[in-house]
Amino acid sequence: MHLFQGSGYSIEIGSLLDSSFSCILEEYKELNIIIIVDENTHDACLEFLITNFPELENAEIILLPCGEENKVMEVCYQVWNAFTEYGFGRKDLVINLGGGVVTDIGGFIASVYKRGMNFINIPTSLLGMVDAAIGGKTGIDLNNFKNQLGTFAHPTHVYIDREFLSTLPEEEIFNGYAEMLKHALVRDKDYWDRIKIIHSEDELTTNEVIFHSVKIKASIIEEDPKEGGLRKILNFGHTVGHALESYYMDKTSISHGHAVALGMIAEAYISMKQERISEIEYKEIEKTITNSFPMITLEPDDIREVIRLMHQDKKNDKGKIRCTLLSGIGTSEYDITIKEEEIALSLLHLSLLSNISN
Repeated sequence: MHLFQGSGYSIEIGSLLDSSFSCILEEYKELNIIIIVDENTHDACLEFLITNFPELENAEIILLPCGEENKVMEVCYQVWNAFTEYGFGRKDLVINLGGGVVTDIGGFIASVYKRGMNFINIPTSLLGMVDAAIGGKTGIDLNNFKNQLGTFAHPTHVYIDREFLSTLPEEEIFNGYAEMLKHALVRDKDYWDRIKIIHSEDELTTNEVIFHSVKIKASIIEEDPKEGGLRKILNFGHTVGHALESYYMDKTSISHGHAVALGMIAEAYISMKQERISEIEYKEIEKTITNSFPMITLEPDDIREVIRLMHQDKKNDKGKIRCTLLSGIGTSEYDITIKEEEIALSLLHLSLLSNISN
């Protein structure tokens, strides 16, 4: 069992059956326990939880619709109304069982209801395990803009059990790989050298590799819990990535991990053009990501719309688009202003990569 102890919360990586989960549930035996799932985790993961933990046999199950498009206020209202009808109180416990969408929206629902309920995250996707379920950010989307509403609220516990990954298709595993590559690029060159050559699920999902990625993110958050400075490096790839994810939401949607992978190429390309990293470093990043993720083709009108969406990014200041750029593989700088012309060139480069791969 790998353990990371943060300020007021803990992350355990290993078998859920060998974790402190039963002991925590025992503390709520006189209170209500609510399990939030989506349609996928209801079918694939919930039975395991209830079968192995009899403390949950009377838990209330809240079923959410699947998909990023449902991470919206309307769904939150429905859940809060259900909480009220069931008579849940602020001392009751919410368990979020699912991927990044479930932990994002479930954490938001719990953190707001009656000014805050305790909640536990049990991520079931690799992306959730190494990124979404940890860090104390909750969020929902607004008018197709990613995570425009949210709170800073840590779960009391995060339980990461890689056995849940057996329920996922291969492409979902590689969505988590994108965030792991990001952690390496912004903070840890040795980790980058280790995982850039991984292309199998078994190598990617060992407890040791997952723990290393979790430790990078959690350590950054311990230094800067409210994103006043250093934590912003974790946004690498997300300024362009979130805009691409939002743009495709009403079309043939792309996953968060895929969007972040594309965003990392674009933002690494801008880093190179600003002479922050060398062309050799950029080419290494480009090759690593294109080996695992498909590229996209953007027309001029598409590029203009993606840039428009980027102007809604939370990190912007005084009307200027700001993001994290690399200063080397394993090092990064935040709050860097980037120009629309630089963004357009980076998105055009993505399209050129798509043409080459085809």
